[in-house]
Amino acid sequence: MKFRPLVASIGIAALLALAACGGGPGGNATAPERAPDQASGNEQRPRPTASASQAPNEDQDTTRAQISTFALDVDTASYAYARRTLEEGRWPEPHQIRPEEFVNSFRQDYAEPPGDGFAVHVDGARLGTRDEAVLRVGLQTRATSDEARRPANLTFVVDVSGSMAEPGRLDLVKRALHTLLDQLAPGDQVSIVAFSDTAEALASMTPLTAKDDLHAAVDRLVVAGGTNLESGMLLGYEHAAKGFRPAATNKVILLSDGLANQGNTAWQAILDRVKEQAGEQVTLLTVGVGREYGDELMEQLADNGDGSAVYVSTPEEAEKTFTTQLPANIELRARDAKAQVAFNPSVVASHRLLGYENRALATEDFRDDSRDGGEVGPGHSVTALYSVRLKPGATGQLATATVRWQHPDTRVAAETSDSVEVDALSGALWKDAPVRLRVDVLAAAFALYMRDRDAFGMDLDALGEQGRRLAGEAEDPMVTDLVTLIDQAREAA
Repeated sequence: MKFRPLVASIGIAALLALAACGGGPGGNATAPERAPDQASGNEQRPRPTASASQAPNEDQDTTRAQISTFALDVDTASYAYARRTLEEGRWPEPHQIRPEEFVNSFRQDYAEPPGDGFAVHVDGARLGTRDEAVLRVGLQTRATSDEARRPANLTFVVDVSGSMAEPGRLDLVKRALHTLLDQLAPGDQVSIVAFSDTAEALASMTPLTAKDDLHAAVDRLVVAGGTNLESGMLLGYEHAAKGFRPAATNKVILLSDGLANQGNTAWQAILDRVKEQAGEQVTLLTVGVGREYGDELMEQLADNGDGSAVYVSTPEEAEKTFTTQLPANIELRARDAKAQVAFNPSVVASHRLLGYENRALATEDFRDDSRDGGEVGPGHSVTALYSVRLKPGATGQLATATVRWQHPDTRVAAETSDSVEVDALSGALWKDAPVRLRVDVLAAAFALYMRDRDAFGMDLDALGEQGRRLAGEAEDPMVTDLVTLIDQAREAA
């Protein structure tokens, strides 16, 4: 496991300078040395201020910065937790809002690549004036089936501290684990570690042929004591290392409210303690639960521990995570995946990446394979949105997006790219752009409004109006859900 330093954003939070609007497939994998082509409503609420680690990205002038580089991120916890807080009539804290996780919570419908690795899709649309646009970079991996995946070694690290007694925490976790055990394959193996003041192994790497023993271990999960998350992670990774199978997918799954109060409580200190056992082939999934939730700890553990973070608050969300997503996505398609977007300075005056603040990388890190990226599983999509200011009358190639990743087993690096021309941009975002692009912009804009009070010049009333139009057109329950959340945010403001 490699550990990524936090990337601190500098400068003060800047407003988006964009005004409100009125109204193919990726290339083939190439040699790693190939460089990307660069040539051719409710104002009475006080404006929130993001924390230092979440300070919004600033506009980048292409005379000084033509290239944007970031590690891929498939986390969705920020959107799920914001939904819970808004449903309870509370406004999420600004540092809990990550726009990319809002966008990546939604279906994208990108075409999949024919083999392993990624397909790259780049498109966009003009905004309120001819010189303002939004650029979308979409990355997609090939899905797999339960039958085709390799065996899995799963180590569940379960928080049983006193705070987990709240309804919707440990009871939700136990129900989800029971359901998951009935979904796994005979070749899989499971360990279960419980932690409160100390950690205890309830089941050591047990094959699914002994499923009754694993169900009994889940039944023994009972609430008691404080939250020594460090002890749980140490014992969990110890069991993952002891049971490690080179031919299997080896994963630690932490289920907790993230409210650590004993031992080391900082993500860096915890990951430093487990790195010897973790090596570079044990990935991490953090599953957050609870009304009060340690979002930063769980997200940073996932981001810096070669993994991803999700949040569940209802039995339906838990079932989706554990019975639909996890069994099919236990495997990895790519390790240390990074994206780099090169903007044409003769066409683009400035650009801004919306979100990914704590995933930013230096330009030279893109092809430095010792620098950590993101881990991406089968059938995952990753979307990044940029606000772009075009030069008046500009034509030609706007930008080239390249994704670089390592094979999950061999660590051999590969890249693939796609480009977009200015003339390929849709004429007007809310009128002419593809539905999925409009949904992505709406999700990002909602996150930006809650965090920064500025979303492409729109307030909550305007966002709600666009959302209601989209809901009928998209015929997607999640878009309807998003509109409901925008309405709840207006009520909570």
